[in-house]
Amino acid sequence: MKKPLAAALSGPFLRLYSLTLLYFSANAILNVLIPLKGESLGASNAAIGVVMGAYLFTTMLLRPWAGHLIGRHGPIRVLRAILVLNAAALALYAFTGLEGYFAARVLQGVCTAFFSMALQLGLIDALPEKERSQGISMYSLCATMPGIIGPLLAIGLWQAQNPALLAAVLLGLGAATGLVGCTARLGKPAAQGGGPDGAVPGPQAGRASASPQLGAGGGALRRSFRELAAQPQLRRCSVLMLAGSVVFGAATTFIPLYAAQVSGGSAAAYLMLQAGVVVAARFWLRKRIPSDGRWHPSFMAAVLVSLAAAALCVGLAAYGGAAAFYLGALLMGLAQAMLYPALTTYLSFTLRPESRNVQMGLFIAMADLGVSLGSIVMGPVADLFSYSAMYLLCAALAASLLLVSARETRSSAREAELPQGLA
Repeated sequence: MKKPLAAALSGPFLRLYSLTLLYFSANAILNVLIPLKGESLGASNAAIGVVMGAYLFTTMLLRPWAGHLIGRHGPIRVLRAILVLNAAALALYAFTGLEGYFAARVLQGVCTAFFSMALQLGLIDALPEKERSQGISMYSLCATMPGIIGPLLAIGLWQAQNPALLAAVLLGLGAATGLVGCTARLGKPAAQGGGPDGAVPGPQAGRASASPQLGAGGGALRRSFRELAAQPQLRRCSVLMLAGSVVFGAATTFIPLYAAQVSGGSAAAYLMLQAGVVVAARFWLRKRIPSDGRWHPSFMAAVLVSLAAAALCVGLAAYGGAAAFYLGALLMGLAQAMLYPALTTYLSFTLRPESRNVQMGLFIAMADLGVSLGSIVMGPVADLFSYSAMYLLCAALAASLLLVSARETRSSAREAELPQGLA
């Protein structure tokens, strides 16, 4: 008898993954083009970092409100509206210079806040508990896949110095994303994560899982911000994601500029290698990501050691050459592939269902803030010292996260010892 297809890989979800792939393709190109454009115009690392960081800083600010509005109006209506705005943002990139990129990054940040929240909350609500990590990992995989070919395309566009070609590529991506988004369908909600056809829950499902927190508006959001400090699991996972994302953000923004200082180093090769490892790990290792609601200390320690070692290798690459540089790309990709899906899945079990949407938005906002800070804060560090020193600082930051993970291990062990009614 043929084994039934997993819900996370069924037709409706594959359509959403394809939409994710298209949506993030433009950003994979722009992540390389914007730093190169800024450097050619004489901008400082701090200025480049501000422009790059504006994208996810805006996303971070809007994540909680995105969860609120998606719960009220339903994901499909919100999704179609933001895809129109996304096309407008890409048009700004196509027809303006660096002076217009900041506004375009802000607009793109608005779009991403709603786009990613709609898809991820839909996956969490629709999939069976045992397949949540696979669905989240597949979403993250498709968001990362453009990073394999995007840097190479960006270098080609940069070397061509053809504004018309750049405009055609960006506008084409905006139109294709809107077309696929209009054909996406969100089915009726089903018990325990959707029916056998894998349909994604519709607006009522968003309201059911969000209510009454989302229905309370701004007051609910303020309560959820307080719970970020009050709930230990949410607080520690947010710290891990925030600091880890600082390292990822520093790599994304400054590798295109740092590679020129590494003997035999290529920014396109580094970013393609890192993204390739993320894609491969999230696909082939997706079933290894814990999806049982428990904290796994050995798994998390391995991820954090990989992250610290990656930043260390990149920092030493100015002296050790291309071998250390590309080893850092491999380890960075592995850490990036595992950290976000593991923490997101863990919180999907530990957060209370009635407030999960908004609180998950707060957690994801920490990832956005971290990547943004990796650009905004690490830019001045690179100006004051060097790219190498900046990445060594990132390595120390990543190593310190082992203490946070150990604290969560002790807390989880104590809760496991409590009687079931008190845990």
